[in-house]
Amino acid sequence: MTETEKLRIDKYLWAIRLFKTRSLATDACKAGRVKLKGQNIKPSAIVKVGEIYQVSKGIEKKIIEVVELSYNRTDSPTALTKYKDLTPVEETHAFKSMFHAPNLKRDRGTGRPTKKDRRETDDLIGGMFEEED
Repeated sequence: MTETEKLRIDKYLWAIRLFKTRSLATDACKAGRVKLKGQNIKPSAIVKVGEIYQVSKGIEKKIIEVVELSYNRTDSPTALTKYKDLTPVEETHAFKSMFHAPNLKRDRGTGRPTKKDRRETDDLIGGMFEEED
């Protein structure tokens, strides 16, 4: 490999727009939220075409396969061609929020929620998107 063919994983994740900044991508790698074959990888790991990565970003988990290397950040439609999203539909954020979100609606005229009501609401929402291991 020549020097121009080498690409760090943190730069690749930033270039394909999975992270807003490169430092966020670096922090995700250091925190163990980016995995290759189930193993945590360093931000300086070299990306190769055909490798499959698991990326956790908040409540969202993505499984991506590298299709083409991208050295610079480009527009979103171009960035989508650089990887293949292998994430099952059941694990997407939209699926979770659509089918597992509680209907938090208060009756009209009941007034403001009390402190106890607020705590119960926070407990309900807080447990909704927790990771299951």
